[in-house]
Amino acid sequence: MPDTPLLQQSPGLRLAAWPTRCAACRGASQGRAGRLCPACRSAQPRPAWRCGGCGRPGAGLAPAGGRCGSCLREPPPWASLQLALDYAPPWDGLIAAFKLDAALDLGPTLVDALARALDGQPAPGPSPLLLPMPLSAARLRSRGYNQAALLARGLARRFRLGLREDLLLRLIDHPSQRGLDRAARAANVRGAFLAAPGCAAALRGCTPVLVDDVLTTGATLAEACRSLQAAGLGPVHAWVLARTPDPGGS
Repeated sequence: MPDTPLLQQSPGLRLAAWPTRCAACRGASQGRAGRLCPACRSAQPRPAWRCGGCGRPGAGLAPAGGRCGSCLREPPPWASLQLALDYAPPWDGLIAAFKLDAALDLGPTLVDALARALDGQPAPGPSPLLLPMPLSAARLRSRGYNQAALLARGLARRFRLGLREDLLLRLIDHPSQRGLDRAARAANVRGAFLAAPGCAAALRGCTPVLVDDVLTTGATLAEACRSLQAAGLGPVHAWVLARTPDPGGS
């Protein structure tokens, strides 16, 4: 889509640097993005290529946005996937602390990581509208915040995009996916999501983009996509912070 505008971060939101400590190595650092120092950030080089379907890293065997053989044989329900990181040190510890231990000060650093992966990329379609992956009401009360919503809010500010947190609902808080294989994960989240009444009308003229923190097999993301598509929506896209190498994440 050559006429599609590029995603560009708003320059007015870049804040001045100040002293801080790296959340991974505890060494001296600087600035909001310095919650992970340059040395720790460079400890995990980005792969030359990721599959545009499942996000698995490859060895440059396909162009950017191309699909691996598995995704060509069995395409995922999302139209495209933008993914920033592997769920590996030091990022795995930071994401887990942000998600499970209320380390909300890490939010800007994680938003920065995903924003860097998106910066300059073609927009997924006209008027992207960010939809954070929802938590159940019980889980939201227990945790006190939705980590995917915090990421989506940060991205919406960076790229000046629309955001709706009320159009996709999580009805059931299923047991943990940890340790389950692909088929068991898919069965575990079946029926977990519902598009809110009026969702299709609210998204008319917009491109829905699901935002999440971690992807493993993609079962949860796929179920959310299908719920939106069942409500009459067209292609759904996904922006995810990190991908685990094996089942065991969310």
